[in-house]
Amino acid sequence: MRWWGRLGRRVHRAALLFAVLGAVVGGLAVAGLTWWLLWLGLGAKAETPNQVDLTRIALSVTAGVGGAVALVVAYRRQRDLERGRFAELFGTAARQLGDDDPAVRLAGVYAMAGVADEFSAPARRQQCVDVLCGYLRLPYEPDDGANHLISRAETAQESGREVERVYRIRHNDREVRGTIVRVIADHLRPYSEASWSRCDFDFTGGVLENADFEATEFGGRWTTFARARFVGDRFTDFNRARFTGHHVTFRDATFTAPIVNFENAEFRTARTTFDGVTFESPRTCFDEAKFAGAHTGFVGARFAGARTSWRSAAFQSELTSFAQATLDGERVSFEQAAFSGQRVAFTAAQLYATAVTFEEAELGAAPRLRRRTTREIDFVGAEFHGAVSFARSTIAGRTADFREGDFFGEISFTAARFTAGETHFDRPKAWVGVRFDWDDNLTRKPQSVHPNPWPPAPETTPAPSA
Repeated sequence: MRWWGRLGRRVHRAALLFAVLGAVVGGLAVAGLTWWLLWLGLGAKAETPNQVDLTRIALSVTAGVGGAVALVVAYRRQRDLERGRFAELFGTAARQLGDDDPAVRLAGVYAMAGVADEFSAPARRQQCVDVLCGYLRLPYEPDDGANHLISRAETAQESGREVERVYRIRHNDREVRGTIVRVIADHLRPYSEASWSRCDFDFTGGVLENADFEATEFGGRWTTFARARFVGDRFTDFNRARFTGHHVTFRDATFTAPIVNFENAEFRTARTTFDGVTFESPRTCFDEAKFAGAHTGFVGARFAGARTSWRSAAFQSELTSFAQATLDGERVSFEQAAFSGQRVAFTAAQLYATAVTFEEAELGAAPRLRRRTTREIDFVGAEFHGAVSFARSTIAGRTADFREGDFFGEISFTAARFTAGETHFDRPKAWVGVRFDWDDNLTRKPQSVHPNPWPPAPETTPAPSA
C-alpha cells in the first residue's frame, strides 16, 4: 500500500512537471510566433536592440511564461480539489445507500442524485447514475417490499437432515426503490434543472414496481431493461416516453402490472428490441406509438393479457419483426396501424387471441415521392386461429407473402385492398373460414393475388406406407 501511494504521488508530480514544461514551451512559442508575425507578416523593421530594450523583452517574456505556469498550477490544484470533493461526496452517498436503516438509504438516494447534479462532467454523472441503477438490480421480492423484518428463515431437507437457512432482507425497501425510480424519472423530464437524458441506463434484471416513466426521454447510447420485471398493483407507465439513443432493449422482460401503457411513446433509436418479452398484464397499450430506425423487434414476444392494442401505431423501421410472436388473450388490435418500413415480418407468428384485428391498417407502403416502397410483407407460416380480421386494410409493397399459413377460424379479408405487386396464399396448412370479396365471383379477384386457380388447396400429408 505504501509503495502504491509513493508511486501515485510520483506520477502526480511528474504530470504537474510536464504541464509546467508545456506551459513554458507554449509561452516561448507564442512569443516567437508574435515576433515573427510583426517582423515578416506586418513588415516591422529589425533594429539592433539596446540594453533597455533587451531587458524589457526579457521581463515581458518572463512575466508571460510565469503567468502561464501560474494558470496551469491553479487549474491543476482546482481540478484535484474537485476530484477530492467528488470522491468524498460520492463515497458518503454510496455508504448511505448500503445502510441497514431505510431512512439512511433514502437520504443516500437524494445525496447521490445531488452529487450527479453538482458534477456535470459526463463520466462522473454516469458513475452516480450507475450506482442508482445498480441498486434496482439487487435481488428483491415485491412481497417483502414493505416488510419490517430484517431476516427470513427457511427450513429444507438435505441428505435426510433438516437445514435452516437465514436470508437477510433490506426491510422497507419498497419506498427506497420507488424513490430511486422517481428521482431518475424526474431528471429525464423536460422541466428538470439538471437533465440525465444523455446518460446510459442499465436496469438489467431489475424489479420495477409501479414504474412511472411518463414523458421521460432516454437519450443515452444504451438503455437496457433486459430481463427486468415490471410488477405492481397499479401500472407501468411509459406514456409519451421518448427513446432517442442508439439502442433500447426490453429483451426477455416481463410485464405483470394491471396496466402497461406505451401510448404515444416514440422509439427513434437505431435498434429497438422487445424480443422474448412477456406481457401478462390485463391491458397493454401501444396506441399511437411510433417506431423508427433500422430495426424494431418483437421476435418471440408473448402477449398473454386480456387486451393488447396498437391502434394507430406507426412502424417506420426498415425492419419490423413480430416473427414467432404469440398474440393471445381476448383481443389484440392493430386497427389503423401503419407499417411502412422496408420489411414487415410476422413469420410463424401465432394469432391465437379470441379476436385479432388489422382493420383499416396499412400493411406496407406504396412508392411515393421521397419514400421507398416496402419490399416484403411476410406472414409465411403464420397461424390464424379464432377471429382474425383484415377488413378494409391495405396490403401494399412489392410482395405480400401468406404462404404455408394455417387458416382455421373466422378470417376476413373483406373490403381489403391488395395493391402489392404480388400477394401469395399458396400451400396453406389449413384453409377454413377464410372470406374474400370475390368468393362468389372469381372475376373480381385481382390478378396479383395467387395462387391460380383459386382458392388455395391445403397440402395433403401422404399416408404412411403399410
